[in-house]
Amino acid sequence: MKTNLYSIEGKVLKQVELPEVFSTEYREDLIKRAVLSEESKLYQPKGAYRFAGLETSARYRGRKEDFGAVKNKGIARLPHEVLPKGQLGKVKRIPQAVKGRRAHPPKPQEVIVEEMNNKEYMKALASAIATTSNKILVNNRNHGAIDSPFILENSFEKMKKVKEVIKLFEHLKLFSLVEKSKEKSKSISGVRHRSKKSHVPKSVLIVVSDGQFKAAGNLSGVDVVSAKDLQVRHLAPGTHAGRTTIFTESALNQINVRFLNAEHSRSANERFKVSI
Repeated sequence: MKTNLYSIEGKVLKQVELPEVFSTEYREDLIKRAVLSEESKLYQPKGAYRFAGLETSARYRGRKEDFGAVKNKGIARLPHEVLPKGQLGKVKRIPQAVKGRRAHPPKPQEVIVEEMNNKEYMKALASAIATTSNKILVNNRNHGAIDSPFILENSFEKMKKVKEVIKLFEHLKLFSLVEKSKEKSKSISGVRHRSKKSHVPKSVLIVVSDGQFKAAGNLSGVDVVSAKDLQVRHLAPGTHAGRTTIFTESALNQINVRFLNAEHSRSANERFKVSI
């Protein structure tokens, strides 16, 4: 599969051959599993303190004739605090008591990470990369006709000013996606979001070789990621594939090497299993 190589002025320089990974079959099920697996690793673990509400001297005196029992006291037989001279303190420990334990608190031992086999994940990543060249998926996601992917020369990574990136986006007819993302950005209200958080729709993904490209950091919805750190959630936000993506030449080479190394390690493991 061939595509155009663009200069930093937005002009077509030549035709380049895309790596074999761009010919991978579209697997919506694997892409969705991979995105959910990656997002589950970003969750904040939650759970109550294991002994919350139980660190007290209160105890339940079950025997009727036990010292300090509540027999013939006219009160419910509940765990009371232990006080001097056999006096009864406040009810503690039980869920209906003040500062007592919770009945069914969140368990900190709960497994919230959804794991995925490495072979399946690499296939999902390859499928997600291939969707960037699927015009039907790209146009459906952007609600318009946009060419993707865009391959740029390596000098693109040396840009340091936002206005230079904006000018390039205008030549490539991508700045409309940034404007649409800015228009649809909105602040999230509610008790959980009192820190003035906002929802910004994703627009363009930029894949570079080293991840140090900061010129596009302030553009609405634009994400910059290195080829070695590229994940499925970057290519398919919200499990929806077909994101408009810009690759540099060196980033394409790193992606190709990444899949070749994965294939080599997989074949080595299979040979090891056969020898055993």
